Amino acid sequence: MKIVQFVSAVLFVSVAAIGAFGQNQRTLAQAEKVSGDKFTFTAKTPKGANVYGAKKPSADSLKAIDKGLTDLFAVARKNNYRSRLNFSDYTIYIGKADRANDGDGNYSPAISIGSAQYAGTVFDKGGYIYVAGMVLSNEPCAFLVPEHTKNFNGLSDYVRYEGEHLVLYHNDRRRYSATADHSKGGSHPILQ
Repeated sequence: MKIVQFVSAVLFVSVAAIGAFGQNQRTLAQAEKVSGDKFTFTAKTPKGANVYGAKKPSADSLKAIDKGLTDLFAVARKNNYRSRLNFSDYTIYIGKADRANDGDGNYSPAISIGSAQYAGTVFDKGGYIYVAGMVLSNEPCAFLVPEHTKNFNGLSDYVRYEGEHLVLYHNDRRRYSATADHSKGGSHPILQ
């Protein structure tokens, strides 16, 4: 009987690992497709969030990610949300910035993506838009942000703001549906 239980436990863990690996591979492929980057570096933040980088993530970046998630979890709890409030629930992809400064010359790293539903809006730069971040997957919770080399408070804000979409997806689908797409207005912070 113990051998059967052991074999069952090993089989269950193996099947679960294959399923998780498959999800992560799909998300990784999506991140690489959207950003055009190869995410060859992996890390964990001090508090346990998973990070994939096109370059080796700096210690300042990892701390900034933890700060952004900490701020997100605090405001989520304030709104009585309880699901997906663990650092290990999140995977953050750090891509190469396609732009370092905004139109006013302020440091504001961004990634360019196809304009899609933003075509013809003020955000459209001729078939593409610049984004501070982008949710890649609701399950697992994963999003893409651009690399920062300074102003790590800005990176913390990007992490918090992308995380808002995921917290809403897992806690309040009505509010998620109303705020998932910024092409019709609305901005961050969503959660107050």
